[in-house]
Amino acid sequence: MKRLILSTALLVLLVAPFSWGAERIRIGYSSISGSYIGIWVAHDAGLFAQEGLEDQIILIPSGSQLAQVTVAGEVEVGSFNGSSAMAAAMKGADIKIIGNTVNKMIFSIYVRPEIKTVEGLKGRKLGVTRFGSSTDISARYALRKHNLQPEKDVTILQMGSISAIMGGLQGGSIEAGVVSPPTMFAVDKLGFRELINITDMDLAFPNPSLIVQGGILRNRPGIVDRFMRAYARGMHRARTNKEATMKTIARYSKVEDPFFVQKAYDLYIGKVLEKAPYINMAGMQNALDDLAKTDPAAKNAKPEQFIDFRFLDNLEKGGLLKELYK
Repeated sequence: MKRLILSTALLVLLVAPFSWGAERIRIGYSSISGSYIGIWVAHDAGLFAQEGLEDQIILIPSGSQLAQVTVAGEVEVGSFNGSSAMAAAMKGADIKIIGNTVNKMIFSIYVRPEIKTVEGLKGRKLGVTRFGSSTDISARYALRKHNLQPEKDVTILQMGSISAIMGGLQGGSIEAGVVSPPTMFAVDKLGFRELINITDMDLAFPNPSLIVQGGILRNRPGIVDRFMRAYARGMHRARTNKEATMKTIARYSKVEDPFFVQKAYDLYIGKVLEKAPYINMAGMQNALDDLAKTDPAAKNAKPEQFIDFRFLDNLEKGGLLKELYK
């Protein structure tokens, strides 16, 4: 089944035509989240094309599946949970993180209306996308902070995607779920209650990261530099062209209500996304500390060993950011 899903995703990547003279770049992302605004805007505005790239962006709504595709070099850039990337690297995968689009967890735990307190989660079912995903890590962190033991006090179920978590809340298969903007605004409108705002807990974490396979880094570094330039242009456009960016958010999130799109824009552009994919090293260490709970190798690992800093350095030294934000 996994092979079928991956094959279908790759077929979508491969069938579209490419422009003569442009170099192909395939960019995978793992969820419908405002964390990807920079990529979405760069694609819609043709900013990758301005860098001589024929880009394709594709949603593979499972970080573990996107990790497999990225490790295989079947996308040039994969954007998913940095913790998953580090875990794969410790198992021998030839991949590096080149930047983070977000450096903190942006989630909330929403519950059915009858649950009034965190204590009321005891004995309930809570939905995450996948075990080991950013939703799972966030849920377990939040539960422990409120003196609840995951699995013992609260049953955690894999739902597959954020949209499936919303469906599970509506259908009653779960009583609580971890959701992110703009989906959380739709969940709120349906009458579910925000019980724990994980974003306000300010958990530094690489979520998501930008990950590239080693062979691409060694043999095609120019394409990575051009990706970073287009991403920086995309973030600048997102900040300076609000109307177009809100249309982009609505298109990719499938959220039609302008009020919710506005809230997503204000949150991500105003508080979450930086002008370039900078890396918060404290967040990287938090991810390693979390991995160390189940993987002893993480205890002796250092965040720097999973990062290739040269592309961020090139972006800074190249003068583009000074040009955009003068």
